[in-house]
Amino acid sequence: MVTAIIAAAGQGKRMGRGINKLFIPLFKYPVLSHTVKTVDKCRSVSQIVVVVANDDKQAVEKLLLEANVQTPYTVVIGGSERQLSITNALAAVSPQAKVIVVHDGARPLCATDEIERVIAAAIEYRAAGIGVRVKDTIKVVSEENFVVSTPKRNTLWAIQTPQAFATEIIRQAYRQAELDGYMGTDDASLVERIGIPVKLVEGSYSNIKITTPEDVIIAKALIRQDGDSSVRFGIGYDVHQLVTERALIIGGVTIPYQLGLAGHSDADVLLHAVSDALLGAVGLGDIGRHFPDTDDTFSGISSMILLAKVNQLINGKGYKVNNIDATIVAQKPKLSPYIEQMNSNIADCLQIPPELVNVKATTTEGLGFAGRAEGIAAYAVASVTEF
Repeated sequence: MVTAIIAAAGQGKRMGRGINKLFIPLFKYPVLSHTVKTVDKCRSVSQIVVVVANDDKQAVEKLLLEANVQTPYTVVIGGSERQLSITNALAAVSPQAKVIVVHDGARPLCATDEIERVIAAAIEYRAAGIGVRVKDTIKVVSEENFVVSTPKRNTLWAIQTPQAFATEIIRQAYRQAELDGYMGTDDASLVERIGIPVKLVEGSYSNIKITTPEDVIIAKALIRQDGDSSVRFGIGYDVHQLVTERALIIGGVTIPYQLGLAGHSDADVLLHAVSDALLGAVGLGDIGRHFPDTDDTFSGISSMILLAKVNQLINGKGYKVNNIDATIVAQKPKLSPYIEQMNSNIADCLQIPPELVNVKATTTEGLGFAGRAEGIAAYAVASVTEF
């Protein structure tokens, strides 16, 4: 028997909405409803325990009724911290449960098969979690914000939920943490403390946690509105360092500037973000999978060529591009004179009218790596339609 604990006792103060973020609507249903419906579809799960803030108990019970949850469920009151909330939830888990899977209520886009894969891994390895490989280079810094070291990126993952454990292991981990007065950042960290290795299962970058207003925008872009399976959405992000002796190419436009972007190809940060958004929309991974930087074929190649190839991949899956919305984040140089040409270039590659492409540029007002003119980033959201 498998019991799923859904952690829904947080208040989401960083959202700034004045209500629990789990009640914010994502189209027709609130965030928590999406999460619960996904867990409810898992054939392996025989019990659901939703842990909530005291003030939200009645509202969550109503939400569960409206969601027509078929799996037997219990709603329990959480504590002042997530760890204390999960402790309360553990007390409500059925004695027959052999595996307990914990999932954040604020992760509404996790797929049912991802939950099932984590459960299967927990059955085999006793402890498992889902995560994604880190794309950016990570720096360990001192308290004064000086770089101390640079870990190897291929050893780094960003952990998500769900996380699943053999029942006796997670109970032992929580008991030990309580005895030691230790507060962990997630369930896996508690299990790691008692010497149990945690198996990681590769998940999806779409499994975002709703924390800030921007996350709601991204989540809506990723959800198929009104259940229309003919329309799909994807999100892309890319960043490149500014260096000397490189041409600055953004959106297929060569821009006069004393610095350019470092990369294996022409390092067109905008077209890379657009490519990732499109590939994500149809479940084809990212550009690194199709055009690896270990392949000399793509050394110095124009990202216009790569974007056209991505369009062919999209078409091969039975989809055509519907529209593109993208934002370039750069302190310098001024990009507004080149935006119209960028729109046109992207439209040509994707064989759509220019009015369906909307590129914007913004600064960070001196903040962060972009504000210090150390690099340029780009975000993109793409929608595709079934032929």
